[in-house]
Amino acid sequence: MPWIQLRLNADEETAEKYSDWLSACGAQAVTFIDAKDTPIYEPLPGDEVIYWSNTIVMGLYDASYDMDKVLRYLKSIHPDGDNMRYKLEQIEDKDWEREWMDNFHPMKFGQRLWICPSWREVPEPDAVNVMLDPGLAFGTGTHPTTALCLTWLDSLDLSDKTVVDFGCGSGILSLAALKLGAKKVIGIDIDPQALQASKENAKRNGVEDRLELYLPKDQPQLTADVVVANILAGPLRELAPTIMAFVGDKGLLALSGVLETQAEELQSLYGNWCEMEPVTVQEEWVRLSGRRK
Repeated sequence: MPWIQLRLNADEETAEKYSDWLSACGAQAVTFIDAKDTPIYEPLPGDEVIYWSNTIVMGLYDASYDMDKVLRYLKSIHPDGDNMRYKLEQIEDKDWEREWMDNFHPMKFGQRLWICPSWREVPEPDAVNVMLDPGLAFGTGTHPTTALCLTWLDSLDLSDKTVVDFGCGSGILSLAALKLGAKKVIGIDIDPQALQASKENAKRNGVEDRLELYLPKDQPQLTADVVVANILAGPLRELAPTIMAFVGDKGLLALSGVLETQAEELQSLYGNWCEMEPVTVQEEWVRLSGRRK
């Protein structure tokens, strides 16, 4: 089925309102994208969702829909109707599911580790293979922050080690650690849906018996040999004492979700507890790592 996409320019104050307008006008789906490629911090537990200061709100409509009527209505309720900034686009009719699946391929991290979608053939059957399909929870290995953490885990000897995955998302780092030999992984996330995704992915990989999952309010008090947190700079700053409480004596720590411009501050902060290594950069993102003093 062909589609029409309507884009409206918004900001953090108007994005939610414009989304409601598009839905009321018959949009089949509404999404938000950043118009200026500006990073946003993951909200802390209980915080409200924050939109970009330059946001594009996109509504998807059946191509037969009367878009002239939609535009007339939007201009009549828009605070600056005569100058309302919008764009209409014809969306090519495709097999979207097949195109989406074709975009994901097995990916190798470090020397041993592969992340493989279930519909692809495993490139190296004797390697360490994590079977993971892209889903709703963050973390499929395609983002530089995830790739940086996977490569770091692959470089370690995790045999008989306990690992904490703080902000586990899809469970990709937890699964990688378990497949690389960890004795046990504790995954923590603020999103119950992420914990469910981690649980299902662990079952698919046959490691569910060694993975424990918790919301922050239920997280256990323990120390681990290895702690990894891929959750963006804001939460890493705010939750530094909580994260460090999991790092055992001479334990290893890796942090990602950090832009190059944010690295120095966090390197200094975590340097209060750890001997920090030089940062590792991929694109504009970095991984910080160190060992507890």
